[in-house]
Amino acid sequence: MARFDTIVALRLAKALLTFTVGGFALLVVFGNLTDYGTNFEFVRHVLAMDAQKPELAAVSQINYRAISWTWAHHVAYVGVILTEAVIMVTCLVSAWQQVRAVGRDDAAFQRSKRWGVVGCTVALLLWFFGFQAIGGEWFGMWMNGTWNGIPDAVRLCTYIGIVLVFLSLRNDTRDEARNEARQNA
Repeated sequence: MARFDTIVALRLAKALLTFTVGGFALLVVFGNLTDYGTNFEFVRHVLAMDAQKPELAAVSQINYRAISWTWAHHVAYVGVILTEAVIMVTCLVSAWQQVRAVGRDDAAFQRSKRWGVVGCTVALLLWFFGFQAIGGEWFGMWMNGTWNGIPDAVRLCTYIGIVLVFLSLRNDTRDEARNEARQNA
């Protein structure tokens, strides 16, 4: 391994943060598979739009969007789980590749981040577009007192967005550090 310097610290930080996204997705997938029924109820109530706060349900004009077919709830939920599995695999693979590439050349380390960028992007698509846009706006999840996943989705998108930006930065290259040192000399 290369000597421990700022570049190595940045590379390890990127690997660890990528691991946290993959590790989180691992826990979510595990929970969704081992406690399928609890989280299935969440999906069912959001898609059926049957748990809106009474004062909002009385004035809502969007209930025609509700999906009441149980098979569709299962398809949507399995789709969420499969998407979370993609996030898990891509981020964990990338974290492992980043750790292995910490002491290697710049091009090798840049390649090691590829699957982490994919995983974080898929995570943002799921938790922003899937939960906040489709669940929150189309199915009116924000009107739901009990089954509202928007605050959690916002929290996840904020964290994962920061990880994606940090991971994408090219502040982890030796060539850049050498050029900066030359300019400051």
